[in-house]
Amino acid sequence: MNKVEQLIPNPVKNVVEIVVHVKDELEQERQNEVVSALENINGIIKVEFCPLRSHLVLAKYNKDIFSSQDVLKNISSLKLEAKLIGPI
Repeated sequence: MNKVEQLIPNPVKNVVEIVVHVKDELEQERQNEVVSALENINGIIKVEFCPLRSHLVLAKYNKDIFSSQDVLKNISSLKLEAKLIGPI
């Protein structure tokens, strides 16, 4: 009997996901700008606004490169008033 082995890619290690509260609800265009700016930073893996709660941002990052406070500083550097809610 022939066995076929399929390689399953290793999930990214050391990934943390946090929730950040942004004071103001942003228009879709501004949300897209924020997501693009943050995802272009090495170590930030994925950023998205919650569809039903557009004042909440979900951010995945590599904890070997960033801390949650570093992610928060990067969000704040985009002239947004933001507070860390916590990990998911």
